[in-house]
Amino acid sequence: MSSGLLALLDDVAAIAKVAAATLDDAAGQAAKASVKAAGIVIDDTAVTPRYVVGFAADRELPIVRRIAWGSLKNKLLFLLPAAMLLSLFAPWAIMPLLMAGGAFLCFEGFEKILELWDPHGHGAKASSEPVTADPKALEDERVSGAIRTDMILSAEIMAIALSTVANAPLITQAMALLVVALMVTVLVYGLVALIVKADDAGVVLARSKNPMLQRIGRGLVSGMPPFLKVLSMVGTLAMLWVGGGIIIHGLHEFGVAWPEKFIHTVAHGVGGAIPFIGWLVEWLVGAALAGVVGVAVGFLAERTYHAVKDQLPKAPKFTDF
Repeated sequence: MSSGLLALLDDVAAIAKVAAATLDDAAGQAAKASVKAAGIVIDDTAVTPRYVVGFAADRELPIVRRIAWGSLKNKLLFLLPAAMLLSLFAPWAIMPLLMAGGAFLCFEGFEKILELWDPHGHGAKASSEPVTADPKALEDERVSGAIRTDMILSAEIMAIALSTVANAPLITQAMALLVVALMVTVLVYGLVALIVKADDAGVVLARSKNPMLQRIGRGLVSGMPPFLKVLSMVGTLAMLWVGGGIIIHGLHEFGVAWPEKFIHTVAHGVGGAIPFIGWLVEWLVGAALAGVVGVAVGFLAERTYHAVKDQLPKAPKFTDF
């Protein structure tokens, strides 16, 4: 009896060791995947605050919470199972899908550049948000729009994560993607909450009797609008360098290795010539060159999209009948 119990305990201990090793491996894989998805995380953080603009201060955090919950459901209920099925039955499709998503990021980034360059021209997108006097209805519309946008960005994050852990055991892949989903959601919407409430915190500090706190408060109030503009610009650049980087890596996987080698050689050469901060310069040069590729891909995607769109028959309007 005792020997049987000891054998059982040994088996439990062995299973626990395997589980611990799997958790450690999953944590390491999740960290690696999160680093690769950092550009899209930046863009997600930059995009979301605009969905909260225009509402009463007491509705800002509830709106962020609703969007965060929708984002988590996107990842856990739809994208994670889809990623696991893809990894199990069609692993060959991961890279083509990832490259298609990268091209979409380049397209979106290039469209944003056109909007900045010519706000009233063809690059500007007309607002599709219905005009309504009902704050509850408007909030629901904004939240739905934010969750739809999040689905696209979350799909890219999960695809990048999946490509990073593609060679790991299936259970490690699932756990790593779960960790990425939770970590990215908490990080993005935690930062969004801080951003949207920073001006309110600044107002409170500006009313303080402490001169130092007053200066900090006034700095927050006056500094948030330009900060949000810079954040939006960084988000656009992130879409281009991430999308371009995905395309370059995908080409390497399909045997076209020279773009990746060229960028690595140039970035390493420039970074190696600068002491102390060479590693940072190398990363910046690599990101900039990937961004140039992203702009080129975005331009081609934008031209192709509009060429195809112009050839499609226009949907009839109700007034035509």
